[in-house]
Parts: sequence; structure tokens; C-alpha cells
Amino acid sequence: MSGIQWNDGAPIYRQLKERVIAMMLDGVLKPGDALPSVRQVAAEYQLNPITVSRAYQELADEALVEKRRGLGMYVTEEASKKLLSNERDRFLKEEWPLVLERIARLGLSMEDLLKPAFGGGAA
Repeated sequence: MSGIQWNDGAPIYRQLKERVIAMMLDGVLKPGDALPSVRQVAAEYQLNPITVSRAYQELADEALVEKRRGLGMYVTEEASKKLLSNERDRFLKEEWPLVLERIARLGLSMEDLLKPAFGGGAA
């Protein structure tokens, strides 16, 4: 989780949670991998341990991680599939309609969209 930049636009626990989710989607954290301990993350990023615990608890509530007594938090086996499904649904419901609206507004054809963006030819 190196190089995290916190912004003022969202609670830190949510930003931390989103960072862990991104690491799962990118394959940095795989099913069965341990999350860094709450104390470790709190110390490394000068965060309140309660903030880190809240992020981890939300991940657990969504069954993306599981607590193993005395061992810590681990990425669940179904986390990747669940996240990919959730992200696809979110994209189709929230982002894709905006993209379609922009395509229509710009008058782009299917041919325009399928043209390679790179390759030296005129756009």
C-alpha cells in the first residue's frame, strides 16, 4: 500500500478500503493472502487504529476478507469474483450511460470508436 495519498474528499477509512479493493482487483492481494495488521497499517500511515479497523470491518462485512482468530485478516476465496462482478455492475449502471451520452453528443460512429487510437494514422 506504499505511496498512498489521502484526499479530503472522502473519509480516510473509505479511501483505505478502496485501496485494498484496488489491490485485490489488480491481483496484488490474492485469495488467501493476509492483510497487513491494523497496528502495522496505523503506524506506517500515521492513522488511528480505529480508522484502519473500520476499513477492515467493512471489507469483512462484504465477505471480501475474513478474520482468522489469532492470525489476522485474510482475502477470501470468492473476493476476486465478487469484486469483479460488483465493479462490472457499477460500471454498467453508473459510468457506461455517461459514456454513451458523450458518444452521442460528439456524434461518433461505431467505426470511429473501433478505429485504433494509436498507430500513426490520422485520428
